[in-house]
Amino acid sequence: LTAAAFQSKISKMNSLYVGDLHQNVTEADLNEMFSEVTHRSLGYAYVNFYQPHDAERALFMFDNEMLEGRYLRIMRSDPDCTLRKIGVGNIFIRNLDKKSITNKNLYEIFSAFGDIYSSKVVCEENGHSKDYVYIQYKTQEAADRAIEKLNGMLMDNEKVFIERFKSRRARGGTWSQGQRVQQRVCQEPWQRHER
Repeated sequence: LTAAAFQSKISKMNSLYVGDLHQNVTEADLNEMFSEVTHRSLGYAYVNFYQPHDAERALFMFDNEMLEGRYLRIMRSDPDCTLRKIGVGNIFIRNLDKKSITNKNLYEIFSAFGDIYSSKVVCEENGHSKDYVYIQYKTQEAADRAIEKLNGMLMDNEKVFIERFKSRRARGGTWSQGQRVQQRVCQEPWQRHER
């Protein structure tokens, strides 16, 4: 490895993405939690550690911890976002029971098919769940297994529909059921990592 490649690899292992922060979260709040933060909160932060084991420890300690009334979603930082950008493993799940959607039960169900890269429970402005979520697996094979096994199944007495995610452009520039897309993460985001 070249020095630059080695440094890049170290940087990825030492960085975490902290998302879904409340707008009122301040630098002092994050500084208290992580001891190293960004400036005024924009709803996300990157926290860098000197040692990879410190980043791992923080991930396990603070993922889904509440700060300023919102649960944090923490995952390893992916500076180039390659996996996210190419859209591999993205699925869209709709017709979930709004009252029973929890990050815990969704994770328990969907992680059985593979490692989850990211997920988002979509919510109304008031923080109540809508009836759909997005999940991105690390591989397309895992996403396809989830679709094959769970599409059309009953979950909490609701028949759920699962399909590969299609961009707005691929859907013809409109949102299904005429809804305007406004993704807000619920108060209990779920994000898990390989352990």
